[in-house]
Amino acid sequence: MNDLKKYKDLYGLIGYPLSHSFSKKYFSEKFTRENIAYSYYELFPIQSIDELPALIVRHPNLRGLNVTIPYKQQVLPFMDQLDEGAAAVGAVNTIKVANGRLLGFNSDVYGFEQSLLKAIQKLGYQPDSALILGTGGAARAAAFVLDRQAISYRFVSRNKGDNTLSYPEVDQAIMQENHLIINTTPLGMSPNVDTFPDIPYQYAGPQHLFFDLVYNPAMTAFLKAAATRGSLVQNGLDMLYGQAEKSWQFWQK
Repeated sequence: MNDLKKYKDLYGLIGYPLSHSFSKKYFSEKFTRENIAYSYYELFPIQSIDELPALIVRHPNLRGLNVTIPYKQQVLPFMDQLDEGAAAVGAVNTIKVANGRLLGFNSDVYGFEQSLLKAIQKLGYQPDSALILGTGGAARAAAFVLDRQAISYRFVSRNKGDNTLSYPEVDQAIMQENHLIINTTPLGMSPNVDTFPDIPYQYAGPQHLFFDLVYNPAMTAFLKAAATRGSLVQNGLDMLYGQAEKSWQFWQK
């Protein structure tokens, strides 16, 4: 096993389980490419968020952590400080370890925003309103960005609620009113590639932008259904690169 104490700057990912990781590959390649010496990125699969303090103590060279499912919200009570995005969204996916303090950030917000703005530029106009499929932490990150861009939105979930439609309520009129459709659910993610949100894709057209936070596979069933009707589609890979680079910026502050 790698002796992590030999590195001056240690970074890593907490979550459970961690069968594969985009982050480790991304940062390992970044350290090599940019000649960032004495730095290493490791996976830390912890079975409970209560293991976090011991992990910090065990690795005094730890400078930063990424946070993935299921701990983006569970980690909040452990933070000494939250940035604006993390506080507004109510989720942390990046932790900076500095002078014994844990500073919480949400780079998903920044990754999603830069990717969305590029997709909107391709679309040629900014939609007035959007549907956000799902109501979890990723949905709140998307909503935070839409608020910043002055795009109104409604959530879509299995259960109707405040500013939340149920899936059966999404009809032709709703689809025609909302030209931006964002999937924040895991539906369609590998290996369950045949699953997709249950909305009436037959009412999609060239005026629509379908954005899927899923990046594996690159073309989900959700995006395929929209693309066949001439809609512009964007997967989550560009967002993933953006949030990873923003994490690095947070750690270097």
